[in-house]
Amino acid sequence: MKYKEITVNTTTEASELVADILYSAGSGGVSIFDKEDFISLMKSDVIWDYVDESVLQKNEVVKVKGYFEEEGFSDVKKGIEKELGLLRERSGFPLGSLEISVADVDDEDWANVWRKYYKPIPCGRVVIVPDWLTYEPTEDQRIVRLDPGMAFGTGEHESTRICLTLLQKENVKGARVADIGTGSGILAIAAAKLDAKEVDAYDIDATAVKVAEKNCAHNGVDGIVKAECGNLLDKCSGSYDILLANITADILSGMAPDIGKFVRKGGVIIISGILLPYEDKVRKAFAAAGLTVKERLEQGEWCGFAYTRN
Repeated sequence: MKYKEITVNTTTEASELVADILYSAGSGGVSIFDKEDFISLMKSDVIWDYVDESVLQKNEVVKVKGYFEEEGFSDVKKGIEKELGLLRERSGFPLGSLEISVADVDDEDWANVWRKYYKPIPCGRVVIVPDWLTYEPTEDQRIVRLDPGMAFGTGEHESTRICLTLLQKENVKGARVADIGTGSGILAIAAAKLDAKEVDAYDIDATAVKVAEKNCAHNGVDGIVKAECGNLLDKCSGSYDILLANITADILSGMAPDIGKFVRKGGVIIISGILLPYEDKVRKAFAAAGLTVKERLEQGEWCGFAYTRN
């Protein structure tokens, strides 16, 4: 079977938003080829036994690739072009050219793209392991198995690692947790693996919810995590001990006035997906909502926070 590969030329700042557009359009997988990501990972404690050296060559263009079935591809491409146009209108940071190119890819070649680049990604006690690899954890490690070809959100991005790091600094055992904008379900699964009692995972995208459900079942935590389609805080109920939201600065700022209503007194709100130029905006919104910064964490061009409700 042949697939259509769409490549969008963009920037580091916009790469996740572009990837989300491709994923939401039905891509069977999304990959981001960004020199800066590889440089950051090579400086970290991640062990790589293969890196395509061409990625490290001087090139400021970030390439985001998505993969689609041939049937109905013309309409899919038009939809992606429309969403990229809306992103151009609404964005306040550099997007690059957003130029689209299309190529044919055999299903065998497509599968090899993932196997060529993804390796286990350790983040504290949590290790994100591609589904096809064998990994022997230490006694204290918690394994989250994901197929990078299935969904957006594989653990290699700074914003995800920020959330995972901050989450592990909390007492997750027995906690009631919410994950807003769950995507692949990676944060919800990690919370369950860290012994949360109950995890509610919400995403506005019905396809993302299906992928999260599959990933939860594959990790054996579908009895703990409930993935449901919902817009931001709309589906939240009761009081959570920990609330996770790895989204964008604008959306987080808009959520700030209401987010504390769903966290118990003394509970923790962990947020990420904030580019450094937009940090002040988020800080002001959460301060106005009466929430207190417990910890700030920065990686690359991104930052995140743990807030407490007093």
